[in-house]
Amino acid sequence: MTETLVPVFAALGDETRWSILSALGEGDASASALAGRLPVTRQAIAKHLGVLQEVGLVEPVRVGREVRYRVVGSELAATARRLDAVGALWDRRLAAIKEIAEGL
Repeated sequence: MTETLVPVFAALGDETRWSILSALGEGDASASALAGRLPVTRQAIAKHLGVLQEVGLVEPVRVGREVRYRVVGSELAATARRLDAVGALWDRRLAAIKEIAEGL
């Protein structure tokens, strides 16, 4: 499970990529459109989009001659489910520790 989370979190750990993902949450956009909204060059946006695409968080969609990017909601949902599983595991561990501590 952790092997699949590490690349996603590495991608999301960058503030610019997080901003791009947030902007795409409002709707599909091209690299040029994103560069107009964010304080980053179009070339840098394109590189960041490549990283997000590599981990499956965004996908390109051709609209005429323009390439727009959209968030892959299913991958975000899968990441959230994996995080929930990790959280549930920790909850069980902490409950067991509490039970032991209260029994002393």
